[in-house]
Order: sequence, then C-alpha cells, then structure tokens
Amino acid sequence: QVQLVESGGGLVEAGGSLRLSCLASGRTFSQYVMAWFRQAPGKEREFVAATTRSGGGVYYADSAKGRFTISRDNAKNTVYLQMNSLKSEDTALYSCAASTFTTLSTTTTTYNYWGQGTQVTVSS
Repeated sequence: QVQLVESGGGLVEAGGSLRLSCLASGRTFSQYVMAWFRQAPGKEREFVAATTRSGGGVYYADSAKGRFTISRDNAKNTVYLQMNSLKSEDTALYSCAASTFTTLSTTTTTYNYWGQGTQVTVSS
C-alpha cells in the first residue's frame, strides 16, 4: 500500500510558476512509476507527466512539454512537478499517482494509487 499526499498548489497569475510535491508513504517508493494527472471542472482527468522508477526517464503530455518538469527524489519518497509559464488552461486539480507497472503509461487505469490532489488556479 502507498499513500500519496500532494502539496504546493495555489493561485498564480498567468506566466507564473508553481512547484507541486507528492509525498509517498512506505519504504518501496522507488519501485513505483510515478505520474501527475489533472482534472479541470467538467472535463475528464488527463495525463500530464510521468517518470520511471529511477527518475532517468520521463514523458510529458504535449500540453506540458517545454513548460513542466517532473522529477523525483527516492531518498525523500517525493515526486515533483515544476510548472512554469502557467496559462489559464492549466487550472485544474492536480493529482499524483503510483503504478506497479515497469513502463511509463499515460492511462489512468494503469495506476494503482492516487492522492487527493492539490488545486492549481491560474488567473489571466
């Protein structure tokens, strides 16, 4: 079992930056592929970014490429999402997720554990 707790969301002006964190419980954090998803009001949850168990491999949604950076610190059981050049369309509830699959995935069904999410609101 893994419990995930996100933090770092908030209200920011367009063009600004935020750094989200996701702290995982347990001693096996390094065994999970980690990802960030987001869900805007009235929309389905969508993939944002994912990182391999070691952190050596990453993958981004087109909407995140060039602006967002996912990273992890296995010693701290934490995965991060650095978000720069934020836009109003980035407004959403951001959740981290953990997967026991060995490969990166963009689909929600491959992730076993989810956090409650942290709200990001970008004002234009």
